[in-house]
Amino acid sequence: MRIFIAFEGSFEPFDVSTDKTVEAVKLMIKDYFHIPLSEDEQGRRYLELTYAGAALKDSWSLADVGISFCSTLKCFVKEEDKPTLCVFNAVTQETMAIREDISLLGTTLRLDVWDGWKEFLMGCLLGQKLQVQRYLSNEGPVLKYQKRVALYIAAFYGYIELTEWALKQGVRPHETVGVHPYRAWCQEALHTDVSKCPIHAAAEAGQLLILKAFVNCSVLCLDCKNAAGQTPLTIACKHKHKDCVLYLLSKMWSTVSFLKISVSMRIYIKIKQWVLRAQSHNLNKGQLCGARVLGAKVGDVVMVDGFTKPKMTSKSWQKAMDKDSQGGIESKLPPLREQTVSRKLACPLAVAQQDTREEIVRFPPLVDANTFSELQKRQQSQKKTTATTRKKEKLIKNTYMPQVPLPPISRVGYSHPSFYYATPSADFLLRSSFASFSEHSGRTPRQNAIYCLAVASAFKEKRWLQQLGIARVLAKKSISNLTTQGGLTACENPPEIVL
Repeated sequence: MRIFIAFEGSFEPFDVSTDKTVEAVKLMIKDYFHIPLSEDEQGRRYLELTYAGAALKDSWSLADVGISFCSTLKCFVKEEDKPTLCVFNAVTQETMAIREDISLLGTTLRLDVWDGWKEFLMGCLLGQKLQVQRYLSNEGPVLKYQKRVALYIAAFYGYIELTEWALKQGVRPHETVGVHPYRAWCQEALHTDVSKCPIHAAAEAGQLLILKAFVNCSVLCLDCKNAAGQTPLTIACKHKHKDCVLYLLSKMWSTVSFLKISVSMRIYIKIKQWVLRAQSHNLNKGQLCGARVLGAKVGDVVMVDGFTKPKMTSKSWQKAMDKDSQGGIESKLPPLREQTVSRKLACPLAVAQQDTREEIVRFPPLVDANTFSELQKRQQSQKKTTATTRKKEKLIKNTYMPQVPLPPISRVGYSHPSFYYATPSADFLLRSSFASFSEHSGRTPRQNAIYCLAVASAFKEKRWLQQLGIARVLAKKSISNLTTQGGLTACENPPEIVL
């Protein structure tokens, strides 16, 4: 098979076989063009092949990704400096490399979040409103802070449904996100980014629909400033979002008409800000000190570094709730029955009426020691199987689900059409093939489909049906590799399934 390689203005043909890997093709290009490659402590210099807009990995085969006769591959020489610092995100399980001209130790930092917030933040990052609602806190101040965080993330990524829900919950788009209530006592040591608002995030990311929703909610968003004194219009101009700039300009230079007068939007915003300040001043007059209370109050939870046990270890929601329930509820033993017996002996007539109301204490039946040990072994094996399955599903979901938004598994209790197999043993063979595939590959058929679709989605210049074809070829290739290695011996000829 002849393919063409485009490299630095030249266009050269190469004769390769269809089973060649991308790594073998790179070696051919390196020897043909005499390209010096290196890898040392400072960084590395390597080749990259692209096809249909996607970078090809070294382990891929040419036929698996749809490279056919007379296809053209682009080759680039890339230089990559090793990062001076790496930051591991405990929520997304990703490592971010930082490359700066500074002298650091070259280590990896771990970015942890508040205990019980991991599932909530993943729901915000994926725009899943139901998951966000499920993992909200029961504490009032923390709940308000979580809603502000959810609106900020939804504004940055452009999630309309999550934005509408947060606005209906009373979150204001021109309100600063702030800091966690447990840290409200340290106002002077806060970072400047905590003063950013959801409207600033939407302007920075160029989310025009979110900007329109925020301005329709409150016109005060037009004059909302961050710590650097920048308005949403200034931020949109800085990041060169033309549509957002035009929309914000049209709103800023519009007029507001009343019954007998019309004022510009700037004057209307100033009047509204003055009215809100007057209302807040009247509300604060009724307080004890006559001024607005900032920071933590008496009775609030306060986290002091070095003195209190940290609550930012990225624990899951379930573990955090179990820990809180164990620490908050004191275990109390039932009252002793000996007191009732002694009272009966002393005065049997006085307690005759109480005996009818008392509940009879019943103990569970005795279990044989062998039976009990067998039950314990079964429970332990079930827990291990469940933990392994959840770990694999979580890994596949965190890695590939943001790239391939597949529909969730249906749990509706309606009956599906029955399957009739051509042979009596077809059901057994099909089940054994699935079990053998999961055992040797480490993924279930659904997880393997998600993985193949995620790989094929990298070819952005191809249509969706062509990407689906690439995913099917990759899936067949993975099954055939297991068959060649002796993994799927129980089902060499898959049964015919007839609906």
